[in-house]
Amino acid sequence: QVQLVESGGGLVQAGGPLRLSCAASGFIFSIATMGWYRQAPGKQRELVARITSGDSTNYADSVKGRFTISRDNAKRTVYLQMNSLKPEDTAVYYCHARIPRRDDYWGAGTQVTVSS
Repeated sequence: QVQLVESGGGLVQAGGPLRLSCAASGFIFSIATMGWYRQAPGKQRELVARITSGDSTNYADSVKGRFTISRDNAKRTVYLQMNSLKPEDTAVYYCHARIPRRDDYWGAGTQVTVSS
């Protein structure tokens, strides 16, 4: 079955970097659009960044210039490099897969906490 396992979350000081990873299994990774979403307490889940099978990317305005999404199809992994982190980036970060002719899938999430 489809599995998305996030890692790399944690506590970091404002201005610091953090890299999230999402290891995928159970589907043809190379054809899926992969994304990172986040949800802060009391807020709706929002798109952070997305990368298509053709490596096209898009980002939320709030993270442009600071976050970079990438994928390694050989390792079946999608990454989110987060730089210049701000306290408002604190949230649970979720990996998402949109698989053609199948459903959407979510990971369990990883907590990112940015201290001021």
